[in-house]
Amino acid sequence: MAQFAPLLRKDHQPVRYLVVDDSVFARKNLMKMIEMFGGEIAGEAGDGLTAIAEFNRTKPDVVLMDITMPQMEGIEAVERIVRQHPHARIVMVSSVGYQENILAALQKGAKHFVQKPVKPEVLYEILRYVLSDDPSAAGAPVGVPVALAGEPRS
Repeated sequence: MAQFAPLLRKDHQPVRYLVVDDSVFARKNLMKMIEMFGGEIAGEAGDGLTAIAEFNRTKPDVVLMDITMPQMEGIEAVERIVRQHPHARIVMVSSVGYQENILAALQKGAKHFVQKPVKPEVLYEILRYVLSDDPSAAGAPVGVPVALAGEPRS
C-alpha cells in the first residue's frame, strides 16, 4: 500500500471531510482513503438533502459528493451548498459516462471531480490541488481531461 504525506489545513490540523454517496460501500472506501491521507471524517450522508444538513452541521473543509443519489442529486446539493457557502470545496465522485453531469456540477460550483472506481493516488492529487490556495502551486490536476479542467490545450 502506498504511503501518503498527510494533507493538512493551513493551521496544521487534519482536513475534515464530508463523504456523500448512496452506496455504503463507496462511502467506506472513500473514508479509508481519507484516513490514509491523514484526514478526519466530519460526517457522511447517503443523499443530497442529508448532505446539505450535514454540511451545515459539521462545516467540513472538503466534501466528496456522488452525483447520482436518491432524494436529491449531487449536482443540486452542490448548487445549494455553494449558494450558502461560496467557499465550499466540493469534489464530485462520478462513474464513467457522466461528463455532461460533471460539467454541470463544475458550473454549479464543484471544484473538481474524481472518477469511480476511485484510485487513492488520483484522489490524493485532486485533494492536494483543491486544498491549495494557489492552484498552480499544487501542479496540474492528475487524471483529468484538460478540457474539463478548464485549461487551454497546448
